[in-house]
Amino acid sequence: MTAINGTLPYLSRRPIVCANNMVATSQPLAAQAGMAILQNGGNAVDAAIATAITLTVVEPTGTGVGGDAFAILWDGKQLHGLNASGYSPRAWTPEAFAQYKQMPARGWQSVTVPGAVAAWKTLSDRFGRLPFEKLFEAAINYAEHGFPVSPTIAKLWAAVSYKYDDQPGFRDTFMPKGRAPLAGERFANPDLAKSLKQIADSGGESFYRGELAQQMVKHAQQHGGLIDLDDLADYQPLWCGTIEKTLKQLTVHEIPPNCQGIATLIALGIIDCFDWQSMDVDGLEFTHLCIEAMKLAFADCATYVADPDHMTIEAQQFLSDAYLESRAELIRLDAAQEYGAGAPSDGGTVYLATADADGLMVSFIQSNYEGFGSGVVVPGTGISMQNRGMGFSLTPGHPNQVGPRKRPFHTIIPGFATKNGEPHMAFGVMGGPMQAQGHLQMVVRTQLFEQNPQAACDAPRWQVRHGKEVMVEATMAPELIAGLRGKGHDIIEEDGEAVFAFGGAQIIERGQYGYVGGSDYRKDGLAIGF
Repeated sequence: MTAINGTLPYLSRRPIVCANNMVATSQPLAAQAGMAILQNGGNAVDAAIATAITLTVVEPTGTGVGGDAFAILWDGKQLHGLNASGYSPRAWTPEAFAQYKQMPARGWQSVTVPGAVAAWKTLSDRFGRLPFEKLFEAAINYAEHGFPVSPTIAKLWAAVSYKYDDQPGFRDTFMPKGRAPLAGERFANPDLAKSLKQIADSGGESFYRGELAQQMVKHAQQHGGLIDLDDLADYQPLWCGTIEKTLKQLTVHEIPPNCQGIATLIALGIIDCFDWQSMDVDGLEFTHLCIEAMKLAFADCATYVADPDHMTIEAQQFLSDAYLESRAELIRLDAAQEYGAGAPSDGGTVYLATADADGLMVSFIQSNYEGFGSGVVVPGTGISMQNRGMGFSLTPGHPNQVGPRKRPFHTIIPGFATKNGEPHMAFGVMGGPMQAQGHLQMVVRTQLFEQNPQAACDAPRWQVRHGKEVMVEATMAPELIAGLRGKGHDIIEEDGEAVFAFGGAQIIERGQYGYVGGSDYRKDGLAIGF
């Protein structure tokens, strides 16, 4: 196992946390809500749901009741994957978007059917121990009576709120004083408290087939939206299993497409074609290799990944040893390159992790996509809606082209790792296109190079952008930055003011005697346990 007594070689503001029961997420009040559930007889699934619900209140810059969700969980015997991304309204034909040059990013024209509420109820029904309504108590309390806004969230709130100024209901709900709330300032959302009570009492029925559904559809129709009551009433999450890539005893699991998690597995498979064991995790050769592998993976992802019912190539075809070796042969260890997609043939966001003493582990991610998503807030409900429709393509014939009752390409991904068939690590890195490459960086650090979870969270990160452009944190060693430039990478250094670009990691790793947790200093959250 990873040495929990290992050093913290990077800038760190957090200790390593060890416990028999654990929650790790990006906002401390939400982490405590999940921990309270564990302390009061709930299991890791109950804790994950309570944490996710609370995050819709205390971290509205990343998630909301109108968002989507995915989960990977170990139930004590086997692994399960849940896809609770929503599909497009049935009226979303290509012709309905013919006037656009790109998919809308704001307003009802960007809103697909939200899946998060269905995810909570589905997980609770199958694996939960406590009554569903019990899981809402902390969130309802914070929404009704308010809470002090934490510093990182306040900073992001102020940085992005101007984008939603023209969206109906946004200012009234999220800028009640005509501005974003300051750090430490109390913020309440009493309309959301009422909506959460309705969802809790109805078991989610109000949201998809009752009063809340009617309010959402009425508002959409008033503002040019095409979503209707049948779109909401027909929605069900999918038990989708996982896709995986094995490196020796380690198996890394991701949600299958329509998610970008396959990009992490492709990149891992490419790296394993090289003698990575002889390299230094913070060295020039290994960092260059990871960046090039990620670029190859993203090229495939952008070309092929979509709703699996519309993909022309099966996900497993990208993960065959022969295909990965063919892609690895394109990499030059002495120079950065640009890549196109391969041709395999047959043959946003908040993240949380929970674990309990009985062995259940949950990796859960939930998102409104870009900050506050579409910017739409349904009057009288406090519910903010995602803008996942932005993930569709307008290119005719592309597998991800917008169409009716279709799930768009998704950036949000929960990660999970097993060793020798046993649960080992629940992990995630929120942050749009940072997520797949963040997963890669967490896996190689914790599993290939045996860094402890907190060290992996603390380490300087890089992010592949476009072409040869790579953004790196200014805390990265100057000689490594210079070396990457020498290999032809177009390096952009970002300081702490751009910390949001590098996401936020949360990790719970299973050890011999309990769990080991790490939480990203780039967020307000923590790993907490007992």
